[in-house]
Amino acid sequence: MMQITTAPRAPKETKKDGFIPAVYYGAQQASTPIFIDFIEFKKVLADAGESSSITLVTEHGNEVAMIQDVQLDPVRSNPIHVDFYVLEKGQKVHVKTPIVFVGESQAVKEGGVFVKVMHELSVEGEPSKLPHEFSVDISALVAKDSVIHVKDLILPNGVELYHVNGEDVVASISEAREEVIEEAPVATDLSAIEVEAKGKKEEGEAEAPAAE
Repeated sequence: MMQITTAPRAPKETKKDGFIPAVYYGAQQASTPIFIDFIEFKKVLADAGESSSITLVTEHGNEVAMIQDVQLDPVRSNPIHVDFYVLEKGQKVHVKTPIVFVGESQAVKEGGVFVKVMHELSVEGEPSKLPHEFSVDISALVAKDSVIHVKDLILPNGVELYHVNGEDVVASISEAREEVIEEAPVATDLSAIEVEAKGKKEEGEAEAPAAE
């Protein structure tokens, strides 16, 4: 389990010194403001994400928590404030865990189009058992009518689906559609028709017999 070392609130500890403000709280834990190292947190966020538990090392002891909310700078998208939710021992939580597709599909090699239907999976379990992400092997998609359902996924022990139907489609193969290119109609040159008609009229007039 990854950990983050916290620091108590102090006037001199600002983001300019490499810290960002944060707070941790829980059902039995009062809201407590802290500061966390900016670089350390970005690494934990990238590795653990918001679906895995982490250890907060505080002056009052260690707390098992999850990243509840991250406020980002609207310009640079860097974290500027973080909320941590402290978990009770044995407490189950439900999270949406990202799905990562791996492997190669024979159907794709034969011209099929790989369609990602789901990008995350809603699951429930003890935080220590929740995976950072679910890897889905698309090598099971061998034909152009192949489909991977939620029920085909193997969940870790202690992790269950949360409000998800096992028949829901995770990924499938679609036949490639040939693009039909319609030729643009040739524009009619009305001026040329007018000139040609006028020329014929003048020619006809010249051949007409003179009136007596």
